[in-house]
Amino acid sequence: MEAREFTGPIGGFRAPDDVREPSPALMQAPTLVDEQLLVDQSRASRRSVLLRRTLGGADVSVGAAAGLMLGAVSGHDTVSAFGFAAIVAMAWPLLLFVCGLYSIRGLGSWASGIGELGRLVAVALALSWLLVAATTALRLDHPFATAVSSAGVTVALTILSRALSRGVLHQIHGLRQRTVIIGSGVVAGQLVKRLRIQKQFGLDPIGILDDDYHHVESLDLPMLGRLQDLPEVLRTHRVDRVMIAFSRADHRQLLESIRACRLQRVAVDVIPRLFEFLEGARGLDQIGGLPVLSIGAPRLSRSSRAAKRGLDIVVSLFALVLLSPLLAVLALAVKADSRGSALFRQPRAGRDGNVFRLIKFRSMYTDAEARKADLEAVNDQSDGVMFKIHDDPRISRVGRVLRKLSLDELPQLVNVLRGEMSLVGPRPLILPESQALGEGWHARRLDLRPGITGPWQISGRSDVSVHDMVRLDFQYVTSWSLARDLEILLATLPVMVTGRGAY
Repeated sequence: MEAREFTGPIGGFRAPDDVREPSPALMQAPTLVDEQLLVDQSRASRRSVLLRRTLGGADVSVGAAAGLMLGAVSGHDTVSAFGFAAIVAMAWPLLLFVCGLYSIRGLGSWASGIGELGRLVAVALALSWLLVAATTALRLDHPFATAVSSAGVTVALTILSRALSRGVLHQIHGLRQRTVIIGSGVVAGQLVKRLRIQKQFGLDPIGILDDDYHHVESLDLPMLGRLQDLPEVLRTHRVDRVMIAFSRADHRQLLESIRACRLQRVAVDVIPRLFEFLEGARGLDQIGGLPVLSIGAPRLSRSSRAAKRGLDIVVSLFALVLLSPLLAVLALAVKADSRGSALFRQPRAGRDGNVFRLIKFRSMYTDAEARKADLEAVNDQSDGVMFKIHDDPRISRVGRVLRKLSLDELPQLVNVLRGEMSLVGPRPLILPESQALGEGWHARRLDLRPGITGPWQISGRSDVSVHDMVRLDFQYVTSWSLARDLEILLATLPVMVTGRGAY
């Protein structure tokens, strides 16, 4: 077969008739440079250093402020108050360091501090006991109350200061990483779409490299060349990060690409195959030097189900009482805006496929279902399973606001209290959608009660495709934990405020 010639931003190149051998320069024995690369010196690591320093400075300030404030409020003299503040200012960041809260592991640590919450609480408990001893030694009044209050205030201020620090750093354009995608298939397209939606990861896709040109147009990125052109692309385009997303290149070519990135101190990420199952993995073993990842059948124990149900009951009951005035105002607004009931009830598929009636504030006009057939041609979801369109004319004025802020979902707290739904869970689908996705591993999403919020909600909401929604739900079900539920609940709040992906 005759080789084809292409022209790209870095000049012309020819497609080989067979698989290329790795270049001799990259197949040579390890050198001194390779040993130095054992320490992460990539350009991408600079922002991790900056984040660690920023968090460290914020934590020292928080410790000093919390200690000084509580020392003063407790009525202690100036010397004792400053002494107490100094102890907290030194102890707090030291404890955080010991517990690994300055270790920036991967992209998630840069993007969000939600994964730190559990360790922050554990550190706060350690700090409270340390402060009990300190307040007793300083002969301060009410040592236990002062210590516990100080630990609580310190944790609250730390969560706030760390969130603000990350938010500020996310806005600094110079810290965003110029990212090249290796691969041009469906997974590469999904990766680019998510990086553009989830800006907090700080990655800006600038182009793709691959030896196969399928699906390139859907990526909406320039083709920078083939894998053999990677070293030149890294230099000419000032690349900070390379992400390998299911490229059809062979094993040796990918290893050569990773080595080229290391030689130029460029960070590398690899999206593994079978990634849908990795969150249920038990651990990594070795057989004769080959890595083996054990993936067991995920099961939710009775104690786990009881803990999840307990959280649902407590939070939903408290929220219904607390939000009852708001619910009444929203109901009146819906009634005043358009004809019909304030509430909308619809059959949905629940746990194990059992049908229940989901309750929402009505956000559409009463003839919405009758008008649906006329709008099928403009359905944004090309899969034919779900129906979503931007600027849906069936949505009322108040309904548009409710949807943007997810306030139409609040009546589902009643479904949670009844045991039909959970605060966090898979997306509650209407019956035709659930039936279309009810076979094979897709059905695993019905192992848990559907949720008011879930992984789809914090990953793009209506912008998430059916395939991605099912995959996210599957990963959630197979790797459920109470900590994960708390993380999703906390991550839902900023999504509601920004209205991202809501229509």
